[in-house]
Amino acid sequence: MIYHHIMVAVDRSNASNLALLEAIRLTKDQQAKLRIIYVIEEAIVKTTDGRVDFDTLWNAYKEEEQDILKIINEQVKKSSVDFETYLVELKHSKTSLAKKIAAEAHLWPADIMVLGTHGRHGVNRFRFGSVAESVVRIATMPVLLIREQ
Repeated sequence: MIYHHIMVAVDRSNASNLALLEAIRLTKDQQAKLRIIYVIEEAIVKTTDGRVDFDTLWNAYKEEEQDILKIINEQVKKSSVDFETYLVELKHSKTSLAKKIAAEAHLWPADIMVLGTHGRHGVNRFRFGSVAESVVRIATMPVLLIREQ
């Protein structure tokens, strides 16, 4: 199968870093375009105790995560692939992270998604869940999971 649009969702995890490397490799191999998304969640900021203004916290959080995306951007530039980075805001927690990632892939539209997974089993998987597993269940395109080693 030939892929023209490859999307990878990244965060600060080792599994995500491995997924990014695989997405770059696949993008080179397929001579495709790569979209790197980084989702920031409003719910993380809303869990504070309220002594600090929400907008101030939200803007600081966005700026910090944008800096992470800039670092990723500089790293990927070295690979000479056609790519773009995209900061996605997940507001109003009625939508799950998995649904937001799948929706972004569908809207772009991606031919394949690459995601990192921690590879938890049993009780840990039940306790912590898996965003990657949820994306696989709802995605309308193939999903390549890269397991953390």
